Amino acid sequence: TSSHARLGILNNPSSKIKEDNTAIARGILAAFLTQNNSNLKSFLSKLSKEETAKSLAAGTKIVKFLVPGMDGDTFEKKYNTLGLDLIKTQQMFCQEVLKLLPGQMAVISNGR
Repeated sequence: TSSHARLGILNNPSSKIKEDNTAIARGILAAFLTQNNSNLKSFLSKLSKEETAKSLAAGTKIVKFLVPGMDGDTFEKKYNTLGLDLIKTQQMFCQEVLKLLPGQMAVISNGR
């Protein structure tokens, strides 16, 4: 509700990290790296829906879920070249530094 808040996401998957089970995580990362805030918020809302996850698991391409105003070419290029190493690094950070169990969620705040 505040324009002064910042959001970051770290992935801590419970299953083995593969291309076919990281579509949403890679989509979120690609959007954070390529889109402006208003488009990012709309896209993240769309990605967070259960129907979207089911559709992606069934083979629908993530570009079908882009929202109007997004830079689709930039997003798609980043999405297609984003390796799994970043997600693996985030998983390792969550488990080794934050001491989270695989798949465990947490909210971390660092504010004034």
